[in-house]
Order: sequence, then C-alpha cells, then structure tokens
Amino acid sequence: MTGEKGLPPPTCCAGRQRCCPASGRRQVPHWQTGQLATPAGMVPRVATRLQTRDKLGAWRVRWGLGRMDYRVPPGLYAVGDPDGNAPVLVSANYKLSFDRLRRELAGLSLWLLVLDTGGINVWCAAGKGTFGTGELVRRLEAVQLDRVISHRTIILPQLAAPGVAAHEVKRRSGFRVLYGPVRAGDIPAFLKDGAKAAPAMRLVRFGLLDRLALVPVELVAMARPAGVLFLALLVLNLAGGGPPVALLGRALSGFIPFLGAMLAGTVLVPALLPYLPGRAFAGKGWLSGLLWTAVYAFLIAPGSGWMATASYFLILPAIAAFLALNFTGSSTYTSLSGVVREMGIALPAIVVSAGLGAVGLIVSRLL
Repeated sequence: MTGEKGLPPPTCCAGRQRCCPASGRRQVPHWQTGQLATPAGMVPRVATRLQTRDKLGAWRVRWGLGRMDYRVPPGLYAVGDPDGNAPVLVSANYKLSFDRLRRELAGLSLWLLVLDTGGINVWCAAGKGTFGTGELVRRLEAVQLDRVISHRTIILPQLAAPGVAAHEVKRRSGFRVLYGPVRAGDIPAFLKDGAKAAPAMRLVRFGLLDRLALVPVELVAMARPAGVLFLALLVLNLAGGGPPVALLGRALSGFIPFLGAMLAGTVLVPALLPYLPGRAFAGKGWLSGLLWTAVYAFLIAPGSGWMATASYFLILPAIAAFLALNFTGSSTYTSLSGVVREMGIALPAIVVSAGLGAVGLIVSRLL
C-alpha cells in the first residue's frame, strides 16, 4: 500500500523488483491487476490466477535457488472487490506462501494483509518471531486498517498461533484475532460457513508428498559438500597412480558409501518418517544410515575388511543422522524446545562417531 503511515514510500527496485528508469518508480508486479480506492488510500488488487512465471518461481525456490529473496512487499492488498464488511486474511510475505493463498481465493472478495516476515513462510516465521504480535500490530497501524473496514476481526493462519498473542493484539490494536484453517485450500469453505473451521480443517497433515517436497532443497544444499568430498577422494587416489579412468573409478567406488549415507539422511528419512521408530530426527537418521551401511558392507562391498567395515558403521550413520536434523523445523513432529534438546545430545555423538570412523577408515587404507 502506498503512503503507509509510519513507513517510507517504496523505493526503486525495493525487493529486487524491476523499475522504470525514467521515473524511478517501481514497476507494477505481474500479479497485481490494478488498484482499489479506500478511505486510507489506494490498495493494490492481486490476481488469483497464477502465471507461468509464478509456477517456475515456485519450482526454483523448491530447489533452494534464490529462496531467501522470494518475497512480496508487505502491506494491504485487495482480492476481488471487497468493501468495508469484507473479511481480512493475514499472511507472510514469502511469495510461495502468498501465491498458494491467492490462488485459492478465486471468486472471493476480501482483504489480504501481508506481514514483513523477511521472506519466511508462516510456520517458520511464527517460530522465529517475525510473524509475531509486534509486527502484526505495526502493520495494522501502518495500513490504517481501521479506516478501511468497519468490523474489527482479522483471520490468521492457524500455524501462526505460536508467534501471536491474540489478547495482546486486541489490547494494542482493538482487533480480534480469529484463527483460520491450516491449509489455504480450506479457506473458501471456512468463510462460507461463517468463519467456522471443521475439525478436519484444524488437523495438520504431513503426508508423503508434503515430506518429499522438502527433499530438493536438501539435495541442492548437499551438492557442494558432496562435490568437495568426491574431489578429495580423487586427489587421494592420485597417490596410487594409474590411468585417469582407473583413478576416476576408484574415486567413484570410494564415494558410493558416503553418497548412500547422504541420500539416506535427505531422502529416506522424510519418505519413511512416520515408520521409523522414535521421535528424534537424529535417531531416525541414524537408523536409516545403519540400514544403508549394512546393505553396503554386506551386499555391495563385502570384501572391504573388518576395520573399514567397522569404520563405515561409525561414520555413515553419523552422516545420515546429521542431515536428518535439517528436517526438525519442517514437520509437526517436534517443538522448539525438543529440537534444542535433541541437538544438544545428538551433535556431540555425531561428531565423536564420525571422527572415530574417519580415523579408522584412514588407518584401514594405510595398513
């Protein structure tokens, strides 16, 4: 929203959007379809149909490319042709969340208040405090929402609850907080039923597709250390001499157990998350690493020798356990205090096990 009270006007290229060089003004994003006049000023109207560039952008950030800069400017937006009685939905300025929400609002007329969460999704931002009471109250004042609507109710995502104190919002702003459904796809039915959520709308599901959606980001993050490890193995094999093809073959052979451990921690753990025993992600990762190590040691490379085999059983599960810890903030299985406690126990054990395994593996190669 332009001219928000207490906030500077948008500057050229704010949020890395394109600008008109002649005027120095920010070019209108493709997802805006005009403006709507309100007592508090002009409010951008957003489209509910995603374009190809939105879908490509979602695919890109799913692979961790430019993920931390995929955001929309915070402020007040209009969907359809809302009036003073229209409902107000609150969301984060992570564009992937923003797009998922607006595509479910086709045919509706309502207001959309976007908070500045630093380009982080609702759930994570609520845990970090950026989707919090202070930011919500400041944004309500900045967009002058009390001049735009006649009622005093705002609808927040249920997953925002950990970061927002509803009674404080009421005391400081006069607005009553109502929590909507977990998933954006349930919002039309929620609003049609008088802003009442059916029990199923309150249930957080974390199915196979939800879990596998996290995998691409972890694979990209793993690519660099995996590449460094492979180059290190290639350099170490130079000491053995031989033609380039043989050197490459030995490096690939030595890389296989580590690659398997990485995939166990980044793919097998989220895929089998409900079926791996225990609540600790490090424990689930350790177990998946043990399964892979057993397959490698007894089926793929049974002639590695006892010391090398023992070393693999120390280092490979540790790698899988460490990578599995990356999923602790992405699921319904853990709490913040639980994650802190788990990492305090798991990380020292991972370091000791991996260190002993690395020493054992080096010694086995020297003997």
